[in-house]
Amino acid sequence: MSVNSNNGIVYLLTNPAMPGLVKIGKTSRNTVDIRLGELYSTGVPLPFECTYAARVKDETVVEKAFHQAFAPNRINLKREFFQIEPEQAIALLSLMAIEDVTPQIQKEADSVDSSTKVAADKLKARRPNMNFLEMGIPINSVLIFSEADETATVISDKKVSYKTEDYSLTGLTRKLLNLNYSIQPGRMWSFNNKSLSDIYNETYEMP
Repeated sequence: MSVNSNNGIVYLLTNPAMPGLVKIGKTSRNTVDIRLGELYSTGVPLPFECTYAARVKDETVVEKAFHQAFAPNRINLKREFFQIEPEQAIALLSLMAIEDVTPQIQKEADSVDSSTKVAADKLKARRPNMNFLEMGIPINSVLIFSEADETATVISDKKVSYKTEDYSLTGLTRKLLNLNYSIQPGRMWSFNNKSLSDIYNETYEMP
């Protein structure tokens, strides 16, 4: 694929030490590694990870559009951090992408401080996988999908049934939204009029 030298990159970064926050920024290909190094300062215990990055036609215009779209979720006007689920931004950015450059950006993110990868993995592992029974959602419960008129039935602690087929909730969400990447499905499903994300956070006492 030929790439116009004027095309820039818009990236979505997360940090295991900052659950629930997504940084939306822009950069040129030649400076992204420097930018990631700057973000990983003495005030941040772990380096950032690239959730998704795409080359776009005009990174300034695209970044501004994202900042406006998620303005109600911006935690500080002087910072590019937003209290959103990563998939909310991924879904939009993928529509504007000329080229998916996530692997390249993540490779650079890994090089910022490779010695902390084990610590980051341990921190992420503290968040348990969604378990319906632990969350007080019994077998045969019906889950409601907020993005369309669809439902799924809980058949085990981590599986649901949809039209006679068994899925993980992540897998079913990907199918229903026709996505080629995995997302956190909790905010898109509800039980007894409460989102699974809220039930999860209450069950496992996540901030």
